[in-house]
Amino acid sequence: MSDITDPPETEPHDTSEPLRRALGERYLTYALSTIMHRALPDARDGLKPVHRRILYAMSRLRLTATGGFLKSAKISGDTMGDFHPHGDAAIYDAMARLAQDFNVRYPLVDGQGNFGNIDGDNPAASRYTEARMTAVAEAMLQGMDENAVDFRPNYDGRLTEPAVLPAQFPNLLANGAAGIAVGMATNIPPHNIAELCDACIHLIKTPDCRDDTLLNFVPGPDFPTGGIIVEPPENIATAYRTGKGGFRLRCRWEVEDLGRGQWQIVVTEIPYQVQKGKLIEKIAELIQTKKVPILADVRDESADDIRMIIEPRSKNVDPEVLMGMLYRNSDLEVRFSLNMNVLIDGVTPKVCSMKEVLRAFLDHRREVLQRRSQHRMEKIDHRLEVLEGFIVAFLNLDRVIDIIRYDDDPKAALMREDWSRDHVRAMDEKDYVSPPEGEGELSDVQVDAILNMRLRSLRRLEELELLREQSALMEERAGLEDLLESDDLQWQAITDQLRATKKQFGKDYEGGARRTTFAIAGEVEDVPLEAMIDREPITVVCSEMGWIRAMTGHIDLTRELKFKDGDGPRFVFHAETTDRLLVFGSNGRFYTLSAVNLPGGRGMGEPLRLMVDLPNEAQIVALFIHKPGRKLLVASSAGDGFVVPEDEVVAQTRSGKQVLNVRGETRALVCRPVDGDMVACVGENRKVLVFPLEELPEMGRGKGVRLQKYKDGGLSDATTYVAEQGLSWLDPAGRTRTESDLGEWRGKRATAGRMAPRGFPRDNTFT
Repeated sequence: MSDITDPPETEPHDTSEPLRRALGERYLTYALSTIMHRALPDARDGLKPVHRRILYAMSRLRLTATGGFLKSAKISGDTMGDFHPHGDAAIYDAMARLAQDFNVRYPLVDGQGNFGNIDGDNPAASRYTEARMTAVAEAMLQGMDENAVDFRPNYDGRLTEPAVLPAQFPNLLANGAAGIAVGMATNIPPHNIAELCDACIHLIKTPDCRDDTLLNFVPGPDFPTGGIIVEPPENIATAYRTGKGGFRLRCRWEVEDLGRGQWQIVVTEIPYQVQKGKLIEKIAELIQTKKVPILADVRDESADDIRMIIEPRSKNVDPEVLMGMLYRNSDLEVRFSLNMNVLIDGVTPKVCSMKEVLRAFLDHRREVLQRRSQHRMEKIDHRLEVLEGFIVAFLNLDRVIDIIRYDDDPKAALMREDWSRDHVRAMDEKDYVSPPEGEGELSDVQVDAILNMRLRSLRRLEELELLREQSALMEERAGLEDLLESDDLQWQAITDQLRATKKQFGKDYEGGARRTTFAIAGEVEDVPLEAMIDREPITVVCSEMGWIRAMTGHIDLTRELKFKDGDGPRFVFHAETTDRLLVFGSNGRFYTLSAVNLPGGRGMGEPLRLMVDLPNEAQIVALFIHKPGRKLLVASSAGDGFVVPEDEVVAQTRSGKQVLNVRGETRALVCRPVDGDMVACVGENRKVLVFPLEELPEMGRGKGVRLQKYKDGGLSDATTYVAEQGLSWLDPAGRTRTESDLGEWRGKRATAGRMAPRGFPRDNTFT
């Protein structure tokens, strides 16, 4: 008996395939579905399926631009039930966006009720709002009942829906699009319809024109919220030529004079897709964190229009400087990315140039024109056939009446009758029209039309009207035949349609004029702090425990100040609000503070460690005013040091800048401005060494070189002085003593030195 078990039996309909292939095929199916049916717009009408289905459902509900409104819940419900079974919330969100004039350049839905606002508030629930189509949406649908486009079955096969809309104008560029698919995305800004129509007409006249030539007609996007595009023209040209790029967009503002030298900035247009509420919150945060010191306040005075007030801290501030800083720190300037990834012929995703997109639209319009013309010809042929039957009936009216009156089956009798010229009553030769082909027999269509004819139509006047109508239709049919046979006539007809569209939705249309303008703006330069704030005297006070404050004015430095219990003064000096302060920590890092940002002097101040990232175990070694161009002597407790340019120690962040490298028990000990040509250092062993400053290297960062040699202990203090003026210190009695003859203590760097002169301070410091 075998130990090998038989494999389990499988059902006949079960299949087996590798997991890799199964996952790959299913994910590819999902990706294609997302790309084609959800995220990417069609290059022909610029719509995604959900938007196309919403408009078609509204047209079926007869919600014309001049008709009444209907509840949004009914519209989204019909769209979901008949065409788009993906949830009414998603459908309503898509429809609400088509009604938002701050999101869509040419709204396709006319909303009544709360459809959201530019502050970022959401629309009201669909049961509270109503909607109908706009004139722009009707232009998108014109020709639907004339076989202009293909129809396909809806999701359950009960109805049919258009695969694409006829679209009288290039809606893809007019209203833009945005979407994220699987492995690809699209982001297209809105443009001006009139400019797009001009570009299309030029492309019809010059099919092989260069991409850059189209910029003469479409210089750039036209956002519904206006604004100013400051992107260089060459970058715009590259973006439209390649289908990828971006546009720098700024707000529109003006300076409003308040009298007596006071002024404020009024922002009247904000960048596209920026929520005004969040923008004001961001600017308020800049005020609170003092990232823009020259900004005092921001408030919103908007009603139906945008009116955002920005107040400077001082009337002496330059408005351009203030706005330049806000451009860098807020969404008053944004960058709109262009990624023109669209579906060509509704099937193939491709990143297209503007010329390719316009060409896809024009080819679509030509197909629509041909289909509508062919449909019209079929209608004319049917009507001509009916008219020929009417004319035969009028020419043989008595015979027709007899047959209808006395024959049991008048339809069959009329079709059997020979309506040749021999049976036609006498009439003028010029009024005679030959009977239909087929030896004078009437067709089924003609007989039905004759039998359905009203008695009141049996007048001589009606007979003449039929002849005139037949003549006009014959003339129209000849024109349509010529149109279908001639490419030139077709493009001329499309050109005429584009001109009519431009006239309808151009500058005379409400909101049709260009809103976004262009300007040339350089990069915002770094502005010195002195140019941003008022220059006022202050007194900086820092306690031994690291509490810092700024008292107004230059007070007497010997004046007694209040501190917390157990605390006392450490640094007290005069400064100005425009100064920058440098803090040197025992960890060897330099930190930078703005004097204007220091807390006021009414209280005890704030801990300096809350303003910069100074570790708790590190102590404050030095605090002084930054003076550009000056040099500093820094040294560690181990006796290593060097000279560093002060400009290189200025930190741009809270974390500071590492300059003097220290390890283990070693700590940064000395930081003094270089003032002289000699270096004097004293160790904990009270030995003093003097050597030339030129023996110290100038570095930006490092451990440094040995200043003085020690057997035990380390460095106590170091300073610089001018050799001719001598070295000064305070003796134990508090008197200043200057020693110019220091030859006894002079030696080579890194030597041990000699015991300090008589009267040298007991704390082993030079100050």
